[in-house]
Amino acid sequence: MANRRVLVKRKKSVTNIRKITRTMQLIATARFQAAFNRATATKPYTQKLAELVADISSASDDVDHPLMQTPEATGRSAMLTITSMRGLCGGYNANVLRSAIAHLNEQSEQDITTDISMVGKKGINFFKFLGRDIKQKITDIGDVPKFEQIEPLANALMDQFIKGEISSAYVCYMKFISTGKQVAEVMQLLPLSSETPDTDKEAQKGSNVEYEFSPDPKGLLDELLPATVRVRLFQCFTDAIVSEQVSRMVAMKAATDAAGDMITALTRQYNRARQTHITMELLDIVGGANALE
Repeated sequence: MANRRVLVKRKKSVTNIRKITRTMQLIATARFQAAFNRATATKPYTQKLAELVADISSASDDVDHPLMQTPEATGRSAMLTITSMRGLCGGYNANVLRSAIAHLNEQSEQDITTDISMVGKKGINFFKFLGRDIKQKITDIGDVPKFEQIEPLANALMDQFIKGEISSAYVCYMKFISTGKQVAEVMQLLPLSSETPDTDKEAQKGSNVEYEFSPDPKGLLDELLPATVRVRLFQCFTDAIVSEQVSRMVAMKAATDAAGDMITALTRQYNRARQTHITMELLDIVGGANALE
């Protein structure tokens, strides 16, 4: 027979845990809404900027920009991986790190050394456990990434690329598609492609525009291409944050529901134990009374 005191203590413990997970779920929900608003607000600007660069590149075939050229093979690449600072967000970090490891293995098979920049304590600790070298560890970007924090990272990658120190740059992050779907992705940040990402190709064909350039196309691209790299990297961070909050919200809801189910099961188990104890006491009383007769 289960000890009723033990059951009461377990039920109280699970109830306290349920309160914590419920609170964390509510906090994650509020943070998700704020992060979702930021991510959706920056997406149209990022998309239109990419479309403008694609149109200008196609309208001026003679323009050659170093950010769009693939430099001579240097045998070295760079990858920025975005993970979370905290846990309790389900499989969010595991999926991102799995994609990062797969990309690193693929690069290694091609004899390409990858300089790893890691954002978030979870990713840093995981790579330390694996014994992999991390060139740059970034832990000062919180739940509300600012463009001023992301711009130096993009500038550093562009400087390395233009100087020929690396032949490509990638970002591994969790891409936010919808509330019910997030996908771990390794996006090529450099070299830039003249094609517009994430757009309908038929619609893009039908939107060809003839441009009259002032200043010249090269001058425009000198301004637009670095801005495109910075904005795309910033979009990766906003996507990663909103995906993290969705994952934490779902994980905490699952934990809260599981705690509720456990409380129900413990309550039933306690009631059975109490009923059994009462029945045994009644049997003792009846047995004693019968013995006295």
